Amino acid sequence: MENFPQSVSINMQPYGRNGAGSPATAFGPTITSFVRPEPVPSPPDFVLWSFFNAMFCNPFCLGFIALIFSVKARDRKIAQDPAAAGSYGRTAKHLNVAALCLGIVFTIICIVLLALFYNNARTGGHF
Repeated sequence: MENFPQSVSINMQPYGRNGAGSPATAFGPTITSFVRPEPVPSPPDFVLWSFFNAMFCNPFCLGFIALIFSVKARDRKIAQDPAAAGSYGRTAKHLNVAALCLGIVFTIICIVLLALFYNNARTGGHF
């Protein structure tokens, strides 16, 4: 017994009758074909963006939570489950957007408050 996959041969003659009215019995060439599955597009997992947000822009731990979802998306991608990988990837993307926006807003507020404090301290005034 052979343990490797065998090719499949299919007779490609048209079904019908010959000119005399009896069933066609002629056998023509056999066509052998191999079907390759189409590659499934890989959904993005946003691991680098999540890592950046977890390290530098992590308000309310959103960057860390996004990193967790990104790792889950990568695991599902390796496990050949593109639907779950896409779902985890979208969640990571939304968390990354929220973390980045909140981080930028907090940074701008801190810069404005520091500028006001410095200006107020320089002039000798009180709040």
